[in-house]
Amino acid sequence: MNRRVFFLCAALLASPATAPAQNVDVKVHTLENGLKVLMVPRRGDPNITAGWIAKVGSVNERPGITGIAHLFEHMMFKGTRTIGTSDIDKDLQTLARLDAIKGEMQKEEEALARRLRVGEISDTRDPKVRSANHQELRKKFEELLKAQKANIVKDEFDKIYKGNGASGMNAGTSYDFTIYFVNVPANKLELWFWMESDRLLNPVFREFYSERDVVREERRLRVESTPTGKFEEQFDALFWGSSPYSWPVIGWPSDVEGITREEARSFYGVYYAPNNLTACLVGDFEPEQARKLAEKYFGRLKRGPKPPPAVRTIEIKQLAEKKMTGYAETKPQVRLRYHSVADGHVDEPALVVLQDILNGRTGRFYKSLVLDRKIATSAGGGQEGRKYEGYFEVSATAAEGHTPKEVQGALETILEELKEKDVGSRELQKVKNQRAASEFRKLRSSFSLMLQLLLRDSYRGWKTINTDPALLQAVTAADIKRVAAKYFTRENRAVLVFHTKEKPAPEKGAAPEKVDPDLAGLSPEERQKATLLKNNLPAMDRATTEELRENISTGLLNAPKKSQAFLKALLKIIDRHIEGKE
Repeated sequence: MNRRVFFLCAALLASPATAPAQNVDVKVHTLENGLKVLMVPRRGDPNITAGWIAKVGSVNERPGITGIAHLFEHMMFKGTRTIGTSDIDKDLQTLARLDAIKGEMQKEEEALARRLRVGEISDTRDPKVRSANHQELRKKFEELLKAQKANIVKDEFDKIYKGNGASGMNAGTSYDFTIYFVNVPANKLELWFWMESDRLLNPVFREFYSERDVVREERRLRVESTPTGKFEEQFDALFWGSSPYSWPVIGWPSDVEGITREEARSFYGVYYAPNNLTACLVGDFEPEQARKLAEKYFGRLKRGPKPPPAVRTIEIKQLAEKKMTGYAETKPQVRLRYHSVADGHVDEPALVVLQDILNGRTGRFYKSLVLDRKIATSAGGGQEGRKYEGYFEVSATAAEGHTPKEVQGALETILEELKEKDVGSRELQKVKNQRAASEFRKLRSSFSLMLQLLLRDSYRGWKTINTDPALLQAVTAADIKRVAAKYFTRENRAVLVFHTKEKPAPEKGAAPEKVDPDLAGLSPEERQKATLLKNNLPAMDRATTEELRENISTGLLNAPKKSQAFLKALLKIIDRHIEGKE
């Protein structure tokens, strides 16, 4: 599952603001069990973009089971009682034995954790510190995992879809939601209803324990192998004082390794109940037919005994500036992150418009720091309004010969100007027009529309796609001045500064470091990003790979010279991958 591509699309296609005076006509059918189906018929499209969203993300977790929402994203592709197994009875027996042995292993793991706390050992994962009983339990556990694997029909869920002409099956987990989607031929709509309802009705959580190792590897690629990944993770933990947004979506390693199937079943029962789900169809279909299919298949799901609990913990007010300094294999840069507001707050429209005043090649940051003063190679900022909290972050990467301190001062100067002077009417209307036109164009894509409707429904309801535009158009210069003064204060922020880490000199006689020929000439940061793509291409289906290639090719047409080598390298990596699969 290519989660990075999904979140890139989400960032590009599902911005909170949309075009003014638009009216997306959505037909809604709500089942007795609470599941809502959003339908947008579009005649003449040979495919239907279909998806559903669970209103659960990492914010709904607790310490001890962080990462469980993301783990479910993996589990939902492992099949059901009828898909993904050659013998369901044998499958269930093996799972029960794995659960029993895992329970015994947990006692051993808790003993190791106690020894770690008192300093008897330094690493609970070190095989040398395990007892003989622990080693024997692990051996039995691994043997059962091998037996389980022999009974599995690998990737059958994916193969059924592809065998029926579907494409682009994917999923993504965020702080506030988990989303699943696929493109199906118009004549395969009933297949979609059956497949999706079956994995909701008859989940098995097959490969639960082995999949945690897959998540651990994903964490290594996404966080630990990137120049700044671990720093950014710790910066999030520093920024949030009490909010559950403080832990990463992928979870803390000790939690992911310790989550049990019993905990997973309990979490699933609460957050994957139909009264916590919304489905969406965009394409060529008859709404009445879709309504009947929804009743037939999704109607089988049982409503949860009680609504999922709301997130209770509210972020405490920050009283003093926080600061973090890191040395990494990256260019010098600085980030200023200010506590702001959640999605739907009355101040959010002004913050979104303020974001557009700062961003883009005609925005204040780029014009001042990059074009005029030439102290930065990039600069930008934006409002991140999540379901329960929010922040506004600005950042810049220092140009050669300049320092993070210098660019920080320049960013602060521009923010102070917004507090003291009104934005001109011409500049204000220009950014409103640009956003409106851009967002209106995005509605042409069935995938984009499906994504926006689902995300919006998981926050304040799908109708905001029609009501939010007027709020943006109503923003005044006084509103921007007011929110800048209210939120951009020193005691309300955290600062992250990166300095370039000096590479140690190679030892005398050591072989020179090998550089992937595809990545020659790129900066260390660009090489890391390209390597991530290279490592994740095998997990993408053909349609997703080609869509990514098309997006990069389009971006290359208007890319500045300094970015062209990087984008060309990405295209070369994708082309070689495609050639190797043909």
